[in-house]
Amino acid sequence: MTVSIYQLAHQLHKDIKSVRLLIKQYGIALPETASTLSDTDANALLKKVKSNAQSTHVASPTIKKPLIGSAPVRIASPKNLGGSQSITALNAFKKSFAPAAPIAARPAPATAPKAVAKPENTPSAAGSIANKDAAKMEQNRVIKPPITLTELANLLEVKPFTLIRDLMDQKIFASMGQVLDENALKVLADKYHFTVETKRRSQERNVQPVPVKPKVEPADHLEPRPPIVCILGHVDHGKTTLLDTLRKANVAAKEAGGITQHIGAYQVEVEGKKITFLDTPGHAVFSNIRQRGATVTDIIILVVAADDGFMPQTKESLQLAQKENVPVVVAINKMDVKGANIDRIKQQMQANGIAPEEWGGDTLCTEISALKGTNLDKLLQLVLLQAEMMELKANPKGTPEGVVVESRTEEGQGIVTTAIITSGTLKPGDALVSGTHVCKVRCLLDEHGKRMAQATPATPVQIMGWVTMPSAGCTFRGSKNEKEARKEAEACERELKQNQSNNVHKISSIDDLMAAMETQQQKTLKVLLRSDVHGSLEALEACLKGIHSDKVALNIIDTRVGQITLNDIQTAHAGKAIIVGFNTKPANGVQAAAKQKGVRMIQHNIIYELIEQVRNAMRELLEPEWSETKLGSAEIRKVITLSKGTIAGCMVVSGQIVRDAFVRLIRKGKIITETKAYTLKHFKDYVAEVKSGTECGIGLEDAASDCQEGDLIECYKKVSSLPEL
Repeated sequence: MTVSIYQLAHQLHKDIKSVRLLIKQYGIALPETASTLSDTDANALLKKVKSNAQSTHVASPTIKKPLIGSAPVRIASPKNLGGSQSITALNAFKKSFAPAAPIAARPAPATAPKAVAKPENTPSAAGSIANKDAAKMEQNRVIKPPITLTELANLLEVKPFTLIRDLMDQKIFASMGQVLDENALKVLADKYHFTVETKRRSQERNVQPVPVKPKVEPADHLEPRPPIVCILGHVDHGKTTLLDTLRKANVAAKEAGGITQHIGAYQVEVEGKKITFLDTPGHAVFSNIRQRGATVTDIIILVVAADDGFMPQTKESLQLAQKENVPVVVAINKMDVKGANIDRIKQQMQANGIAPEEWGGDTLCTEISALKGTNLDKLLQLVLLQAEMMELKANPKGTPEGVVVESRTEEGQGIVTTAIITSGTLKPGDALVSGTHVCKVRCLLDEHGKRMAQATPATPVQIMGWVTMPSAGCTFRGSKNEKEARKEAEACERELKQNQSNNVHKISSIDDLMAAMETQQQKTLKVLLRSDVHGSLEALEACLKGIHSDKVALNIIDTRVGQITLNDIQTAHAGKAIIVGFNTKPANGVQAAAKQKGVRMIQHNIIYELIEQVRNAMRELLEPEWSETKLGSAEIRKVITLSKGTIAGCMVVSGQIVRDAFVRLIRKGKIITETKAYTLKHFKDYVAEVKSGTECGIGLEDAASDCQEGDLIECYKKVSSLPEL
């Protein structure tokens, strides 16, 4: 065991330099670079310092007087000395000949003085004071994280390598410039006797977070607003077809694969009243988009196909509605198709907790045909009835607020967001802030691309003028001006950076280091993601991260909305990554640059096809799996010896024999050798293949001399396949 010089300095109430001088003075061997002492040397040093302190405390500095009758003591004359030496000698000279005078009289104490304990039985006064001061000093030493190992070593006045060794003894890995985590500081605090400050500044000042109160608008400022209706359901159950019929447009035909892959916001006028509709994808990979659509809506139309019934995404959509406490109107679609069973759908509704009204429940329900437009007017009346019961109102004169439902980059327009205004009135020129994103509204467009003078509550609108792209699902609100909006965004960005720095994962143990090294050795597919809109990018990223494999890891190094650019090619080439683009086109010159640099690009406009191609790219990193396919067999009838080699005269008995294919030479059921058929002749002609029932001559590589009559030659080919993840 060893004791650090820092601990000795604390115990002796001295600095480290004084301790080193004491060690040298008492003859204890210590190299100049060493920072610790053995237990034996440390105990010896403490005993010597203690005995020296006790002797100094007991002994009094007196000068011995000469005895009577002895030779006089010769004292140097002061003139032979100079400076302080002469004064010291003169004082000693006077004291040596001064008569012993009695001590000046003092008033006698009322009681007898208490007996003083002997120094050797109790610790000295100097030692007790030093121990108290050292304890006080240890209590007052407080280390405030974050702190690096080098900074801590300077405060403790020890070598950084000493702290590294101490941590290694506890199986904690750290470097000189690394910020020490709480576990490492606790280990060092126990050994070097300091306190780690764990309280946050807000706790020190006893600052309590102020609860955010919900915004309450005055009743006289509220006005009725249109309901926001979201159409949810399983894929291919007719959600977009229903909205197409309501809008008299054909949106589904424009979507790749005939499925909705984006979220769209539209407004329909029915009997003089407006209804805002949100169309969401029904495919499984777009669960985040469906959740975002359900969050901002007032009413959900749950579309269920009469021939399919409740499917996985139908149940998921219903769970979203119940989670957000949003009322549901069920539209039983495809009522006129073969196999439609309305009663089965109502039984499933009751089983899932949304019994229809005619069955004693409180869920509005109707049968429709979205393709033919049957009963759509009844469905809209049910929506308006539900909206009247909810008494939806908003303040159109307040500060504009809203929710971003989709964001994308348009050529010539920049960043464009599709949003729903939830409060206030948005006009061109207004300043908006959404987290770290700022917008000076340059233009407002409706769903048809026409300019709008203003956007009132529950109105879908396309906003142009964003400096950076906000994420889909973010809320935004108006600001006094653009300068104030930038200040709010910068404050939010600083807070995010602080939170990110606190949540950074650091390698603090050898186990973490070994795990990180194993991850680096694993085969990894690096991917750059590009998409046309933010919602699809979010869904694609979530799906790729959901691909789990113990053989190949997937690392998404960058995601962005927009075209594939030349900068993306350079980034992918430097990082040895591939580029995955969904529903986006590469810029000019990108294809040629990718071919020149060997960068692979995977592009598709159907998301599940794109995911399958990425899975295949991951499988290609693994060693292929080989399988054999038998082509045919031939029996050796005669062995012909030529100057160029030996030819096996054969009769093809099954299948076909192919030149340059793999063959096995089999004799009495045992494999003699495996090689290739390097030549194949039919009579005098060289041929590529010979079919069953035909004579031929076969030349075998490295095995012609082993051929015998009656042997069987089996021809096969090797087929490689991609292994499973």
